Amino acid sequence: MEPFLHGIILAFGLILPLGVQNVFVFNQGATQKKFTHALPSVITAGICDTLLITMAVAGVSIMVLHIEWLRTLMFIVGFFFLAYMGWLMWKNTPEFNNHPESFTPSKQILFAASVSLFNPHAIMDTIGVIGASSLVYSGVEKWIFSIACILVSWVWFFSLAITGKKIGQIDTNGKLLKRINQISAFIIWSMAVYLGSQLFLTSD
Repeated sequence: MEPFLHGIILAFGLILPLGVQNVFVFNQGATQKKFTHALPSVITAGICDTLLITMAVAGVSIMVLHIEWLRTLMFIVGFFFLAYMGWLMWKNTPEFNNHPESFTPSKQILFAASVSLFNPHAIMDTIGVIGASSLVYSGVEKWIFSIACILVSWVWFFSLAITGKKIGQIDTNGKLLKRINQISAFIIWSMAVYLGSQLFLTSD
């Protein structure tokens, strides 16, 4: 029971902060005509998190955290990626069912995968925190811990899309979602600044 509760609490703490992955899934729930139309983004985000958590628990965390050039590359890519995503989020104006072709299933999958797998800040959280935390367990307990973390991710993404759908039904003019996007942009830019500062610190 302890590894299961540990996994739930840890994963929830990591996934709760507002970020580009969460905002994208939320916006898809809010702007798609039907909830089922947002499922490609939900499922893709869940699969990507499952992959990252499994890799972290399997020991990839040790390799990533100890290869200096790989960490530096992640920080550089992450800085520019997050800066660009923040700009996209800031200028984005939610469109409710006016242009459903702009978020086709294939585009949802591509975008959700990119913000999940090419976000070094999220990768460092998953690999560094979850991977390191899993080292206290072994055998069955380690996989119970992993399953708990994965379960939280899936429940969270479905909940985000459902919440987005409910808010989208209320916020018919898109003003609230526009404000949420702008707040998210500042948060994402702050992550970019953090990664940039880490790059300078590791180079000293």
